Amino acid sequence: MSVNRDEIKGKIREFIVENFLFGSGDDLTDDSSFLDGGIIDSTGVLELVEFLEEEFAISIDDEELVPENLDSLNNVTAFLEKKLG
Repeated sequence: MSVNRDEIKGKIREFIVENFLFGSGDDLTDDSSFLDGGIIDSTGVLELVEFLEEEFAISIDDEELVPENLDSLNNVTAFLEKKLG
């Protein structure tokens, strides 16, 4: 699957805004912490993982469920680039 960085980030942003920010993503920056900012909780992380696995046809292992991979738009984008690369 060939997807560029901007496409990846755009799809993730759209999912976060639609599902957790109720369509208002004005304050969501590329470095906003999803957990520290109260944007998503642990259940939301699982929803994000399900979305990523379906949208990008990947499998995310339990040991990959860490903030360094999933806690901001930049972190998720970098994580997906490694998985897809």
